[in-house]
Amino acid sequence: MTPELWAILTLSVYALVGVGVVLRLILRCEESWQFCLLYLLSRLWTNTIFGQRITHRCPLPSKGGALLLANHRSPVDPMLILSSSGFKRDGFQLRVLEFMTAREYCEAGIIGWLCGVMQSIPVERDGKDMGPAKVALRRLRAGRIVGIFPEGGINTGPGLQPFNEGVAWLALRSSVPVYPVFIHNAPQKGTMVTPFHTFCKTDITWGEPVDLSAWEGQKPTPALLQEVAEFLRQHMAQLGGISLEDTDPKDASAAGVHPRVIAS
Repeated sequence: MTPELWAILTLSVYALVGVGVVLRLILRCEESWQFCLLYLLSRLWTNTIFGQRITHRCPLPSKGGALLLANHRSPVDPMLILSSSGFKRDGFQLRVLEFMTAREYCEAGIIGWLCGVMQSIPVERDGKDMGPAKVALRRLRAGRIVGIFPEGGINTGPGLQPFNEGVAWLALRSSVPVYPVFIHNAPQKGTMVTPFHTFCKTDITWGEPVDLSAWEGQKPTPALLQEVAEFLRQHMAQLGGISLEDTDPKDASAAGVHPRVIAS
């Protein structure tokens, strides 16, 4: 057999193995085939382009509800989190991470399709609509995983922006475990597209569930929600090994969950 034929045969075997892996994952996955394919593409992309390194296996539960909180440095953050979430401590298990996402992204072409596959919760940027918070609460109580970037928009400065008290409200009202994840070195560029093809080395650090038992059963007043939100922020900073003293002060309204609305 000639070298050319050997090369063709070898590539064909690799291709068949790849197809077999994809089909096996889709058949075993309890989610839609579109989501399984999206996960595989995310794994390939984050390992190749972003050199993703995962500090610990994902602690998210394979069953039951959970609230996922992450810092927000780049448009690629949801992809980084998704691709690191498959290998859990109790084995491989894919679950949809339903991020609260600005409505304009949920309605924009291919990004809108991706948001649909991820079952994203559309929110208005002004955060004055109570609807998305109620949707998130229902999904959490129904045993699903809802993801929020509690800083609100992308933080291009140092530290962590203030967390919106609405995140504290969801954590306390839903009574589900709250899992933090911290992203280091996600690419930041001038457009929303450029970071997706910017080569870099990113690190993902998953944290243990946050203990909120000290506030269990208390009335969610604005003062209490602010206290819990700051507690979550400090916990996130500790997970990421950063100092909150470096944070630039600015008004951050997280994920369309408005504290003056949901705390009333």
